[in-house]
Amino acid sequence: MPDPRELVFALEFRGRGESLPGSTTQRRARTSAPSQTLSTLVGADGVFARVEPVDGERATLEARVERFGDGTFVEEGEITYGTAGKVTFTTQGRGWVAPAPTPGAVYGAVVWTVTGGAGRFAGARGLITSNFAVSAAGEVVDHHVARLLLP
Repeated sequence: MPDPRELVFALEFRGRGESLPGSTTQRRARTSAPSQTLSTLVGADGVFARVEPVDGERATLEARVERFGDGTFVEEGEITYGTAGKVTFTTQGRGWVAPAPTPGAVYGAVVWTVTGGAGRFAGARGLITSNFAVSAAGEVVDHHVARLLLP
């Protein structure tokens, strides 16, 4: 039986990433995710995935990113899960970003350590993985898998 103090879930966030004015290394990300159902079908013809919005509140992410010349970055920010509350996070080590096959686009991944929380997430700790793609125009698609430990 799963531990009721452990919360594991996935969300697809969409939004924008942009450079901060006057900086070549600092960026800002603002994305959101509706309540959603994610489904995956594995079969002889391949793997098929679908994300479907459902009734409920939205999650929103706001983060500050500092990129380095070697393709790595650090990030900190917060994710608000509707009226339930929010978590704050910082990068575990460094994330990485690399050119995608589409000109001007990038993809990457990062692991965040949950550093705090409020509301239903007060006292939360845990990890969130982020696997993302950013178009040349700054459009972000970001898939999160969270494993939160609640007091």
